[in-house]
Amino acid sequence: MRGNQRGLPSRNGRTAVTNDHERARPSDPPFPAGRAQRIIESRELFGGDNEILISHDGAIYRMKITRQGKLILNK
Repeated sequence: MRGNQRGLPSRNGRTAVTNDHERARPSDPPFPAGRAQRIIESRELFGGDNEILISHDGAIYRMKITRQGKLILNK
């Protein structure tokens, strides 16, 4: 992959290549119409914090925003 291109999974399981500027935004649904997907802004989840705990199926997961602005999810 060149430059700022990223491999993103497509609906058929294959990897689709896109540039950073082509990433999905709230006004641009990541999937074709007819398949509703909710988009939740990370700032709504984190509420100003850099780390949250998520309970899922009896387990606690920790989601963290790194110094580079990336998200990490750990069990």
